[in-house]
Amino acid sequence: MADRLAGVRHLLPRMSAKFVVGLILVGAITLFGLIGPQFTVDPLDSSFKGLLPPGGEHPLGTTKLGYDVLAQLATGTRGSLYVGLLGGLVALVLAIGFGIMAGYFGDWLDEILTVFTNIMLVIPGLPLVMILAAYVQSAEGLGDFARSSTLVALILGITGWSGSAIVLRAQARSLRTREYVAAARVAGEKGLRIIAVEILPNLVPLIAAQLIWGVMAAVLGEAGLSYLGLGPTGSVTLGTMLNDAQTGQAVGAGAWWWFVPPGLLIALLGTGLSLVNFAIDEIVNPKLRAAPEAARQQRKATKAGKGVASGGSFA
Repeated sequence: MADRLAGVRHLLPRMSAKFVVGLILVGAITLFGLIGPQFTVDPLDSSFKGLLPPGGEHPLGTTKLGYDVLAQLATGTRGSLYVGLLGGLVALVLAIGFGIMAGYFGDWLDEILTVFTNIMLVIPGLPLVMILAAYVQSAEGLGDFARSSTLVALILGITGWSGSAIVLRAQARSLRTREYVAAARVAGEKGLRIIAVEILPNLVPLIAAQLIWGVMAAVLGEAGLSYLGLGPTGSVTLGTMLNDAQTGQAVGAGAWWWFVPPGLLIALLGTGLSLVNFAIDEIVNPKLRAAPEAARQQRKATKAGKGVASGGSFA
């Protein structure tokens, strides 16, 4: 039991300062997105006066159309988190399917999957997403789904998995040569079972890091698409808030409360996810985990060397 607990603790991120700060940022923003809409007015209620500065009934002011910025910020945070999580999960599933399958089975399957992965990797991401979003949203027969947050998240996930697939493929190629994998193969275990039981559990930290990266990329991708007018309609996200502020000439009107909060929230969410990802990277890469201690030892040795040198010159 003690050995199992030690193994579980080994998979958890170390309680470093960046992990704590990142977890606090992500947790606070997530709680704001989940609970905030319950305590704010309707984000699409335009009965208020337009471009009211922060204060009183509207802590973050109103937009040009009279929407409450705080209500839109809370609802937009929830919408962006939904797009980020769904897009990150889709990208992760595709990365696992293409990367780990190619890395473990090898041979002709590896060649085919790797070629397709490399094609997706070299195609510029943002233009591809813009083309797909514009084409799908203009297609007939999709109805409201054509400009929904779900469709945007699916497009971002389908176009953003190739980098993670390359990383997972390399790790799977390394793990398939381990003795416990060879023993499972000799025992007659099927390939998919070996991947599920022997390969994936040893890639949990790396998979978690790739999921966090996918969520961050999807949130930023949705914000970019929405700013360009290709984001979801009929729903509020942080990206659509920035697009509304841009089309409503918020900068020219001096309505900083309209575009600064969503932009700041996107930046803080990206920072928090990055800090958590760095903490997980320290588990995946032992050199990163040992780097802070090595740096401290180096500084101590340097100071000790300077002290000896100064003492000798004084003598």
